[in-house]
Amino acid sequence: MKRRFALATFVLPAMLAMGSVAWAQTATPTAPNNSGINVRDRNAGAMTAGQQSNRTSDVNLTRQIRRAVEKDNTLSTVAHNVKIVSMNGRVTLRGPVKTEQEKAAIGSKAQMFAGRDNVDNQLEVETQ
Repeated sequence: MKRRFALATFVLPAMLAMGSVAWAQTATPTAPNNSGINVRDRNAGAMTAGQQSNRTSDVNLTRQIRRAVEKDNTLSTVAHNVKIVSMNGRVTLRGPVKTEQEKAAIGSKAQMFAGRDNVDNQLEVETQ
């Protein structure tokens, strides 16, 4: 009787756990295909997050725009994560958004802080 109890209480759950770990390790996640975007970002003229200026005014400009974007609950999670890069008072917006409305909303927020002529809106609307 004790032997059955030990088998049911300890051995069977342990065997089930090992099987699920083995299954989880064999499942191969599919990597996203960002090759087109990666090639585009290698272009010498492409503005990337690594080019963000460390000037106090540029850092503050980026911060103000980022906060305005994050506070807008009508935007998707994708839109909340766009790249905002400021250099010498000019702002470049890059990355995907769900709709044209999100693209326009983020662009308008950037223009409020940087000025209409200082925003390069390169946001891309995702195709459904």
